[in-house]
Amino acid sequence: MTAAPWTLRALRRALASGTTSPSQLAEAALARCNGNAGRNTYLWQDAVWTRAEAARAETMPRSHGGPFGDGHPALWGLPISVKDCFDLAGSPTSCGVRFYRDLNGTAARDSWLVEQLRAAGAVIVGKTHLHPLAYGITGENPEFGDCVQPRDAGALTGGSSSGAVASVQEGSAVAAIGTDTGGSVRAPAALAGLAGYRASIGRGDWRGGAHLSVTFDTMGWLFRDLEDAPLLAAPFASVENQQELRFTRFAFLGDNFLHDCEPEVMEGFRRVIGELQALGLEAASIEVEWWQDSIDVFAPLQASEAALLHAGNFDRCEPSIRDRLKWGASFTPAEVTSLRQRHAEFRARMDGLFAVHQLILLPSTPVARLAAGADHSQTRSRLLRYTSPFSLAGVPAVAIPCAFGGMQLAAARGFDEPLLALAAKIGARRNTSSEA
Repeated sequence: MTAAPWTLRALRRALASGTTSPSQLAEAALARCNGNAGRNTYLWQDAVWTRAEAARAETMPRSHGGPFGDGHPALWGLPISVKDCFDLAGSPTSCGVRFYRDLNGTAARDSWLVEQLRAAGAVIVGKTHLHPLAYGITGENPEFGDCVQPRDAGALTGGSSSGAVASVQEGSAVAAIGTDTGGSVRAPAALAGLAGYRASIGRGDWRGGAHLSVTFDTMGWLFRDLEDAPLLAAPFASVENQQELRFTRFAFLGDNFLHDCEPEVMEGFRRVIGELQALGLEAASIEVEWWQDSIDVFAPLQASEAALLHAGNFDRCEPSIRDRLKWGASFTPAEVTSLRQRHAEFRARMDGLFAVHQLILLPSTPVARLAAGADHSQTRSRLLRYTSPFSLAGVPAVAIPCAFGGMQLAAARGFDEPLLALAAKIGARRNTSSEA
């Protein structure tokens, strides 16, 4: 077994050189599964199936070249976890709720996203824990247990991509599929010290994936090393969708918006500003008082769409989500139309910001840790204030880990690849500094 660190590049180089194999990596991943205190990183897993997937990857024909010169795609042979809101043939899809696990039964075919992963030779380790219905940002789940961090049993992972975070932290996956509607990749990445990528709205195909809010749902990844970021774009977009741009400038949020950030988070914010400047980007501070209305547009629109998807099943959900769904169902068609108009206006203003500044940086969350067992009844609204503006804009974002908390850096819709390339430059600079 290779002693290479569990980053995508390190493991793929080991695979390309023959110093390890997909089967060996799968065995190492399986040995580390469910390493958190709740033993609930995964809601579905079948070690025999995963081993068979690793063996299948080993028999996949080689082409020529490839990112690691071995004729295989970037994800070939790598242990990957998938959030349990995407169908995988032969397994149930719970969406974090036992009622839906039992109602859905065994999936007859793979979701589109799982098809992409398996075609690339990725080895799926299992389907991960999530906040019920993917409708929450803490990772608390009364039916399957709250998801705590493998390296800090007193801290929640954040959500809704909670098991995705745990799988990367514990080393049962080198990268994890998540989703991000209102911050479900960015927030847990920040709270767990991981990197993340939220794709542009519309990237990927949701066939076989359970929506929460069609208007806002995006696909994404959790992973360790920013330098790996460009390797993760492929499953969500064809080459035709890629846009090229060399970023030269960025904006960062001024102190007025960041008034409730913890001091350690602000220190990380200033460090990332410096890192971007060191890469040659010009910085400008902006104030965006109109962002204060973002939750007032995002939350009711999200709730109204979720209520339609889960109509008739509200009482199958835990009380806070049940009440949120009932609230969403209470909006009249005229009110929803008004909200959509406000959304369009907000999105247009965001497009204007990106046209001027190219990139926008702010903390992903104002806090660095969510204590397990604490009262988090107000946590969702506090965190959504930071994440919902980019959700309303439908833009791609990378989550940049810091010593405490993490930052989110966003670009205009469709500029995923240039954004991921910039994230890799930040990662390379950090890796070089750590090796010096």
